[in-house]
Amino acid sequence: MKSTTIIIPNYNGLEFLEPCLNALKNQEYQDFDVLVVDNGSDDGSVQWLKEKHIPALFLAENTGFSGAVNAGIREAATPYVILLNNDTEAEPGYIRHLVKAIQVSPRVFSVSPKMIQLYHKDRMDDAGDMYSIMGWAYQRGVGQETERYNRPCHIFAACAGGAIYRRQIFEEIGYFDEMHFAYLEDIDVGYRAKIAGYFNLYCPRAVLYHVGSGTSGSKYNAFKVRLAARNTVYLNYKNMPLLQLLVNSLPISAGMGIKYLFFKKIGFGREYLSGLWEGIRTVRKTKKVPYRPQDLENYLAIQWELIYGTALYIYEFLRRQMRKKWEAAD
Repeated sequence: MKSTTIIIPNYNGLEFLEPCLNALKNQEYQDFDVLVVDNGSDDGSVQWLKEKHIPALFLAENTGFSGAVNAGIREAATPYVILLNNDTEAEPGYIRHLVKAIQVSPRVFSVSPKMIQLYHKDRMDDAGDMYSIMGWAYQRGVGQETERYNRPCHIFAACAGGAIYRRQIFEEIGYFDEMHFAYLEDIDVGYRAKIAGYFNLYCPRAVLYHVGSGTSGSKYNAFKVRLAARNTVYLNYKNMPLLQLLVNSLPISAGMGIKYLFFKKIGFGREYLSGLWEGIRTVRKTKKVPYRPQDLENYLAIQWELIYGTALYIYEFLRRQMRKKWEAAD
């Protein structure tokens, strides 16, 4: 039996599939299976996958990122699964380093690779995902110089666009929440793992190049803004006990206010408010993580990480702004 299954969710991503799969053929570590989960594509992806005899699941409709990867994880029988966006190209050592990193400890739930922008290879795309006390999720290192992120470290959650996961832990903490459909589902599952006492790592030696927004089409659009706003409500409600929600209510409210002003400025204010309202109306349908007294230490550690995540966000934001000024001056 192979050690790892690489699950590639695909929705109308025919143009990305061949370079993504070709990069996997060139991996130094070949002890893996590939499984493409097609989410009801109508761009010729289904026919292409069948013609190439690529192992695949064909879903009748678009179930979102969460539904697709859950189907793949349940189909897999290997100890580890790698969730890989179709708009990525992996360096030859990518899988080998991820497998080596997750084997460091049985308490490791996930490991995130060094994701670099495919068309700007001097800039980071993601060095692990972070979460803040203001309710902001963000890609650590995005837009920064790649050489600044060469040290392995603990992160809040792995980016599900290229991370490896210990499959059996999903049975304990639950799979990706399909109510999310897409966006923040990886922060949510990483959050639940941390509550249960597991941790998530960043492995800079596992390098993955990422187009970014290959399926949704742009950094910001009405669909993405609405879903991300709604899913923020879900994320906080599900994972924070009542006391923690009360403690964090002011910074979370401030964060929502700032985000609304930002999205209003770029033309998506209405969509952001619509997403928040949908989240509030439907949040009781989500499955809240039950509070257990034995997890108190983990909650306290998470609270500190939320504070740290806010400070890191501010630092990286200011640094990006300064770099833009330097580049403009040149």
